[in-house]
Amino acid sequence: MAKISFHNWQELWEIEPPQSSATTFAILPHRGGRASSTTKPFKLDYAHITAPLDVMTSLRPSSTSLRSPSILSERRDLRILSGRSVSSQRSPIRETAPEPQPTATEEISEIKRYEDFTTIDWVQDAVYEQNHRRAKRRNGGGFWDQEGIFGWRRKVIESYDAGQAWLVVTLVGMAIGLNSALLNIITEWLSDIKLGHCTTAFYLNEQFCCWGAEGGCPEWKNWTGFWLINYIIYFFFAVLLAFIAAILVKTFAPYAAGSGISEIKCIIAGFVMKGFLGAWTLLIKSIALPLAIASGLSVGKEGPSVHFAVCTGNVISRWFGKYKQSASKTREILTASAAAGVAVAFGSPIGGVIFSLEEMANYFPLKTLWRSYFCALVATSVLAGLNPFRTGQLVMFQVEYDRTWHFFELIFFVFLGVFGGLYGALVIKWNLRVAAFRKKYLGKYPISESVFLAAVTAILCYPNIFLKINMTEMMEILFRECKAGHDYHGLCEKENRLVMVLSLAVATILRTGLVIISYGCKVPAGIFVPSMAIGASFGRMVGIIVQALYEHFPDSAFFASCEPDVPCITPGTYAFLGAAAALSGIMHLTISVTVIMFELTGALTYILPTMIVVGVTKAVGDRFGNGDHVFNVPVSHAMTTDPLTLPASDFPVREAEHLLSDNKFQGLPIVEDRSNKTLVGYIGRTELRYAIDRARSDGLLSPRARCVFTKEAADASVARRASVSERSQALAPDTFDAIQTSVGAGFVDFSRYVDHTPLSVHPRLPLETVMEIFKKMGPRVILVEHRGRLTGLVTVKDCLKYQFKVEAEEHALAATTASEFSSAPLGGHLSTPASETLEERVWRIIQKAIGFVSGSSRASRPVRLGERDRSGQPESPGILDGTEDDGFVELEEREGRPGRP
Repeated sequence: MAKISFHNWQELWEIEPPQSSATTFAILPHRGGRASSTTKPFKLDYAHITAPLDVMTSLRPSSTSLRSPSILSERRDLRILSGRSVSSQRSPIRETAPEPQPTATEEISEIKRYEDFTTIDWVQDAVYEQNHRRAKRRNGGGFWDQEGIFGWRRKVIESYDAGQAWLVVTLVGMAIGLNSALLNIITEWLSDIKLGHCTTAFYLNEQFCCWGAEGGCPEWKNWTGFWLINYIIYFFFAVLLAFIAAILVKTFAPYAAGSGISEIKCIIAGFVMKGFLGAWTLLIKSIALPLAIASGLSVGKEGPSVHFAVCTGNVISRWFGKYKQSASKTREILTASAAAGVAVAFGSPIGGVIFSLEEMANYFPLKTLWRSYFCALVATSVLAGLNPFRTGQLVMFQVEYDRTWHFFELIFFVFLGVFGGLYGALVIKWNLRVAAFRKKYLGKYPISESVFLAAVTAILCYPNIFLKINMTEMMEILFRECKAGHDYHGLCEKENRLVMVLSLAVATILRTGLVIISYGCKVPAGIFVPSMAIGASFGRMVGIIVQALYEHFPDSAFFASCEPDVPCITPGTYAFLGAAAALSGIMHLTISVTVIMFELTGALTYILPTMIVVGVTKAVGDRFGNGDHVFNVPVSHAMTTDPLTLPASDFPVREAEHLLSDNKFQGLPIVEDRSNKTLVGYIGRTELRYAIDRARSDGLLSPRARCVFTKEAADASVARRASVSERSQALAPDTFDAIQTSVGAGFVDFSRYVDHTPLSVHPRLPLETVMEIFKKMGPRVILVEHRGRLTGLVTVKDCLKYQFKVEAEEHALAATTASEFSSAPLGGHLSTPASETLEERVWRIIQKAIGFVSGSSRASRPVRLGERDRSGQPESPGILDGTEDDGFVELEEREGRPGRP
């Protein structure tokens, strides 16, 4: 019988086949090898050769990795024996140490790529990061020891690795500042081209064409001298720009639609949405955003500015391997990019950092704070250097006040705060209804919807002097003090006050309605600036009224603090505070809004009024909105009871594969026995799938293979196999191929892929505490155990499901009232059955109107909310329980998403 040769690192060994039924192999040093004279042959028991060993790699294909799950065996004995023979002959200088094998967590961290619409487990990710750094130090140390390099090259490489984060945030900040300047210039030109053109240079907007002139100049001409024709041209440009923006978004990057802030918050929290921060989304959003803003839609660019800023950070960070392979490090760059996006949008670097801290990230360590600060600083510096408005201002509506305020004005400031809170609650409530209507009935017509909204907006806004211009220009006009040369269509004239008040009231009402129906359409759309414009128009209206009251009753005791012959009331400050109130009401922000408004004005005097307005807005918004919900129940009320589990030992691999294919769970708890439910660990879906695939690729699986998940079960299996081997010595195979065949029917050890210390809580722990754990620590799942026994598990979806259930029960009376209202007949042929909802009635009325315009009298039957659509796809569940397809986790269904980066 031929001998079998194999290499053991630097040595060549031979296995002498056993004689007949012998149970031992003789392992001898090959005469042609480099074994030393002190190397002695040793014998190895057959039971030891029951798994692929590191010293037997030549018996396997060269492409087979040594990091596969192994069949249970006593590998330590053979490694010790072979290690002695190797160390006895190795030179301490010339010979190199074998490359250390990575641990299981290091291996998983390298191959684990989170799937789309899944959640990152930040607890496990932190473990992977720690092991990755440990392996990097170990491998790096071995390299330097081997090469003998301890000089300047090593210091340069280490310095580059340490300063890589600052290099990334510098590049990101520069790119964000440059992109923001270009978008500002393009947006202003496209907005003015609807009204006229510059005769001296067509590429100039009205401000640059009439540089230094107030109220227009001869170089800037309207398209015609007829109001109606200019109206038609304005309408045409609005529809055209909206159509181009919508078709670009639908065709090339559906993720470029909307604001993106909500999705970015989910991504930073750990939710995976591949392509949402890709280069293609960045390109299309940068192109379509100026088109959407210039079309006149009641949407803003500040929210999308955060999106393209985060896209920029994600794209640039992918150039560096340190961030490409690390989710936690990428999270730092995304958070810093969000701060820079807000900084360039409002010209407020500190406000951007506070916004990122207050709104975007639940986990905000000190190093992320400094990187956000530096990124915002670089972005605003680049924007200021480019000076897109040629005024030294970072944003158009930046303003300075040299007048102070009086204590009697606090009453009106509180009134503005009440308006901001009511505005936020109203818009949020009705926009959610519009979003549900849009998703159900208009999801297949994104381009038509955008064009229709642009047409309606153009028709309604052109007659109003405050609505037909760009919203940033409108805020610039309303924020101004009434000084010489700072008048717009008689805004500061006494005889025009009634007309201005009525125009501002109409602008406030129309803009609010347009924001409700426009925010969420399939173009890049933000809600920051529209809300600020609404608050500014309302605040300016209040300021004009207060100014008129003072002029009519100058001797009243209420105005006793006003000095004679000095302007007492500044309507521009009311517009400024109204904008702060509306922004705080719609975004539920406090500190960041105060800081942003302070940086916009540079006036420390108005810090206190701003804080009062924002505080009142916060209180009113919490009163009429949902606010922070207090459950006062233990986690057992929200957890998933009797979850699917895996036994710690003797579990068929084939059944494990069936569990993976039949379920969408992201992981499974491991118990000692399914009857007693004693918790021993948790294994993720990715780890289990990878372990099975790797074992199969190494040829270690057979139809009867079973797996174990703990070291104790592994040792018990080894003992059982040893006893079986002793009883069947007479039937032992005499060839190595036969040995491998018998091994393939054994046990596969998956214990190194198991998390033996999963995060677990007591069933009586308050649900609010568990939700805080999810926010602060970011685990994917929390196991619930009582006295060591698994009683259930809870995920973020379970918490949301319970919250929706409680809120639905609390608002059952309001829902019943709304249902009764929707079932009331509208009169005549428009009477509807009691089961028809408000959304269905609106859709039916729209269909009748379209049929009347097109000459068709046939109206299709109303579509029920519970029915399937025509494509045959079931309706996406409103509440996710963890058993559905991950595709339903999308915040909005976007069809036709191309597979672009």
